Amino acid sequence: MVAIFVQFADPALRQRLFDGMWRTLQPGGLLCVQGYTPKQLDYRTGGPGRLDHLYTPELLRSLLPEAEWLVLREHEATLQEGAGHAGRSALIDAVARKPR
Repeated sequence: MVAIFVQFADPALRQRLFDGMWRTLQPGGLLCVQGYTPKQLDYRTGGPGRLDHLYTPELLRSLLPEAEWLVLREHEATLQEGAGHAGRSALIDAVARKPR
């Protein structure tokens, strides 16, 4: 399952979305997430522009406390994904495995 830039969700909706995605995964299944980190507010090259909609490793760990984290890293990259997402960006990539 993949969740890319689902930062339209406020914290309550985000919790429901992640709970639902996790619930639907089979044991051993993977959830891949990419989103913006709070540093994205400095770049202003895309994203919701709201701190409570951005991801940190700690937030993802709290959303998926049972996950085995295969990847959980913050990094920066230059995106060219249309007018709404162009330029230097502060990103987080994550791959969580549901235990068997």
